[in-house]
Amino acid sequence: MPPKLIINADDFGLTPGINRAVIELHRANVLTSATLMASGPAFDDAVGLAQSHPALGVGCHIVLTDGAPVSPLESIPTLLGPDGQSFRPSLLDFVRALLRGQIDEKEIEHEALAQIQRLQKAGVKVTHADTHKHTHLFPGVARPMLRAMERCSVMAIRNPFEPGFTHRVMHAGLTRYLQISLLNSLRPQFQRHLQIAQGRIVTTDGTVGVSATGNLNPETLKQILTALPTDGVFELVCHPGYNDHDLDGVNTRLRAQREVEQQALYAVIPSVLLQPDAPALIHFGTLQPAHM
Repeated sequence: MPPKLIINADDFGLTPGINRAVIELHRANVLTSATLMASGPAFDDAVGLAQSHPALGVGCHIVLTDGAPVSPLESIPTLLGPDGQSFRPSLLDFVRALLRGQIDEKEIEHEALAQIQRLQKAGVKVTHADTHKHTHLFPGVARPMLRAMERCSVMAIRNPFEPGFTHRVMHAGLTRYLQISLLNSLRPQFQRHLQIAQGRIVTTDGTVGVSATGNLNPETLKQILTALPTDGVFELVCHPGYNDHDLDGVNTRLRAQREVEQQALYAVIPSVLLQPDAPALIHFGTLQPAHM
């Protein structure tokens, strides 16, 4: 049985150019899913595009660092950075505070709930959730996030861990691989969360493309997809977009690379789909929890 593949674009709602790239790729049948930032500057534009393209799976890209909150500031004081107005700008600072117990899990649940509900109130059928910079790798984020998801009836979550077969594809430097290997030690804890272990919230067998972020060119993408097992459900994470004036106005390390990733999808996905036992393209909304 051929594998199933979700091709998901992160950062939907960040800029109009990213939104346009997502929809163009979806129309070209090389992208099936996107995760929308509830406080993204181009949120309204993304919602309108999502509503006019119902075959696109749309999840919530929960932001807890390097962005703006949706909740009232006084309700999430431990999540705020030095300016008291936005989240901690540095992922390292967020993780350090999380591991030191300086972040209240109830505030993460409160903010995750607010972000998901903002999408739902705007008319988006939320297929799943993931996190900006994969912060739900850590149990202290995954626990409250899963609680918020159940409260909103969002029944699928990104598995933020790369499967082992991707380590045979040399598309990242040694330092990046060491970081990924260290973080993968958290995988068993992720799988033991009751919502996941009992199948109340479903996930995939892993996410490919995490270690290739910033280097997802056509050659790398082809290598990754060629290495896919013959069965299972996987997600390919990507960050397509146009490197335009609007992107200059936001804080992101991915700029020219977004257009490289966009062109890689156009160049590689159609030929992969013509191969024998090609992966079936799906989105998270097609996955069913155990109780359904």
